[in-house]
Parts: sequence; structure tokens; C-alpha cells
Amino acid sequence: MASSCGADEIRVEILLVFKGSSPDIGFSYLSNRKNISSKETELEKPTQVWTTRCNAGAVRRAGRRLLHIYDTVLAPTGLKLCQFGILSALNGRGAALPSVQELAEELVLDRSTLGQNLRPLERDDLVTLLTDPRDRRVRLIALTKSGIAKYNEARPYWQAAQERFEAVFGEDEAAKLRSVLLSIAYNPELGKSRL
Repeated sequence: MASSCGADEIRVEILLVFKGSSPDIGFSYLSNRKNISSKETELEKPTQVWTTRCNAGAVRRAGRRLLHIYDTVLAPTGLKLCQFGILSALNGRGAALPSVQELAEELVLDRSTLGQNLRPLERDDLVTLLTDPRDRRVRLIALTKSGIAKYNEARPYWQAAQERFEAVFGEDEAAKLRSVLLSIAYNPELGKSRL
């Protein structure tokens, strides 16, 4: 029987535990959080958590939570996480300017979504679009001096968000999570349409 992403939701109580051990309740633990609302290291009280059988739904929920954390921490810089990600990807390439298509593939975005995210960066003179001298149909993306300065300004804020997540979730667990998520993002079999 096929089910939609919200149809098989159940309500369970689980104990969220501090780094390393997971509750033995027959499925993987959702997190290993300590109580960060106080200075004590005691475990949080059991928390009601909604679970779902839909992989995409679970990833979207976690993504929304993480996006909120990073966007909140980056707010003083005037950047959203998606914009910081573009600046970071461009900065990491150095002088090797990517085309819109290449950057879209690297960020696992379609070209139109990347274009929407580039517009405010271009408007604020953080990136510029250039015509490829080898093929005038291709647009290359370059960081401007202002873009490099904005990236350098935002990087410590991004680092603070990164450290906040890892303090709660665990550094090793965060590294494992990134590895799994990147293996999903760049898996060519998952990019194929099959009906």
C-alpha cells in the first residue's frame, strides 16, 4: 500500500540523551541533546516527537530547523544561508569562475532557483555575471571585492552557527550526518526519474 509523506505519522515519546548512547526503542535515535536551557548537564525530560516514514519529509523538517538556526545567526550580516553558501562556493573556487550551470550542479539547484538567489547578490554588488569569452551564450559568476569582504564578514557568524549545532548534536555525529547527506545529494541514481 503506497502512502504519502504525511499519512503514516505516529506520535511517540522518546528520551533524548546526551552524546553517544541512543534509546533502545527499536529505531534510530533522532538526536542526542543535552539540556542547553540551563547550566546543568542533566538529560532533558522525555519529549514528544512526530515521526514519519517519509525520508524526504524528515530531511525537510530537519532542514527547516537548521536553516532557521543559520539564518538567525547570519542575520547581522544581511545574508541568508543560501546566499552565504553561494559566496562560499565561489570563494572556494578562487580564480576559476564557474558557469551558472556548473554552480547550479555543485549546489544541487536548478538554474532558475540559482538565478533567483543570484539576483540580490548581483544587486548588492557581491557577485557579477560575465560573458564567457569562449562561448558568449555562457554566463560566468565572479565574486566582487565587496562579495569577498561580505563573505569574510559572514564567515565567523556561519562558524558560530556551525559550532552551536555541533555542541548540541555532537561533532562526530555532525560529520557523519554531513557525509550521509552529501552522499544523497550527489548520488546519480537518486537524480534519475523512474516511474
